[in-house]
Amino acid sequence: MSKLPRISGVEAIKVFGRLGWQVARQRGSHVTLVKPGTRLILTVPLHPELAPGTLRRLIRDAGLSVEQFLAAR
Repeated sequence: MSKLPRISGVEAIKVFGRLGWQVARQRGSHVTLVKPGTRLILTVPLHPELAPGTLRRLIRDAGLSVEQFLAAR
């Protein structure tokens, strides 16, 4: 299991964007991402630093491995 980097919500959104996810909407401090061709949605909090469990769950929900996420960073 790879060690997760300490990144902000904005940085996570940029990485997911490189992987094909698009911003659908924002409500308060949470951004919803969608990927064309899937029914999945990701909700990323705009925190200065995401908790490791939160980031790991977002990566898992996106159908990615930590290594794939890190390679896109």
